[in-house]
Amino acid sequence: QAQLVESGGGLVQPGGSLRLSCAASGSIYSINAMAWYRQVAGKQRELVATISRSGRSDYAESVKGRFTISRDNPKKTMFLQMNNLEPEDTAVYYCNAEIMSYRGVWSNYWGQGTQVTVSS
Repeated sequence: QAQLVESGGGLVQPGGSLRLSCAASGSIYSINAMAWYRQVAGKQRELVATISRSGRSDYAESVKGRFTISRDNPKKTMFLQMNNLEPEDTAVYYCNAEIMSYRGVWSNYWGQGTQVTVSS
């Protein structure tokens, strides 16, 4: 089994910045694609950004130019740098990853989420 733990959320004023981290641990042989999602209460979870193992990234239109996804493969960690934050970015942010165990089994994992609140 593997685990994903997010950190870095909090309260920030509009126009401010936050950096989220997602650390993977446990029985991990390899990590393939990783992603950040977010969810507002009562709404569907939406994809924010994805990053391949090689570092190729993609973003939702609403965050392009403001958010940057990155990863450190040796440290099994992913990041989301969020700049110029807007109240509409307020949500619980979740980390997601495709992980292969030492037994050669691929599974999809979610973190527990971290709250980001953008408000003056």
